[in-house]
Amino acid sequence: MAETGADPGSRMKGVAIIKPIVYGNQARYFGKKREEDGHTHQWTVYVKPFRNEDMSTYVKKVHFKLHESIPNFNRIVTKPPYEVTETGWGEFEIIIKIYFIDPNERPVTLYHLLKLFQSETNIMLGKKALVQEFYDEIIFQDPTTMMHQALTTTRPLTLGTYRHETDVDEKKTKTLEAITSAKSKIRNEISELNERLKQNKEGIAKFRTEIQKLQEPEIKIEPP
Repeated sequence: MAETGADPGSRMKGVAIIKPIVYGNQARYFGKKREEDGHTHQWTVYVKPFRNEDMSTYVKKVHFKLHESIPNFNRIVTKPPYEVTETGWGEFEIIIKIYFIDPNERPVTLYHLLKLFQSETNIMLGKKALVQEFYDEIIFQDPTTMMHQALTTTRPLTLGTYRHETDVDEKKTKTLEAITSAKSKIRNEISELNERLKQNKEGIAKFRTEIQKLQEPEIKIEPP
């Protein structure tokens, strides 16, 4: 714990604080192209805390860099919710840069590919809105005294139930299951390939022996 009166810019060696976040976008299809501009969707790109906490305690601002064809494509959001809502017709990469209240902490940059169009499965299920979001963690290693104070004194964001559109724990479990299954499949394939390789080597050795026998000169014994 930092001592009272400590230099706010001094680093707290050996301290690491992790702040989990969720970022991504939601999109809703209009049903048809708008006549005035040809736009097909309304979308919102965002960064939000994974836990129920007010990020403004330690975040100074979030910079969303949109496609240059969009008016005022550099958007700065200085308080929650950290999000930008627009309309459009195409998908593109959005650069999200998070700045912290302590200028000694380097900004964190995220890259998100805006997704607008539903998969055929979602369309068949009748889903009206698309959600594409990801879980990540910001790690503050050896934070300054000032930043440590900000990170450890966050306020609740809401008094009600705090949920995300994506069940991150379920997604994590399914991903781990998929990885485990893939590893098992790869091990089996390697074992099978090694067995084939062994058999091929044995076959080659056998053929070499046969060839060597055929190449040996025949010894003739002359009668006395």
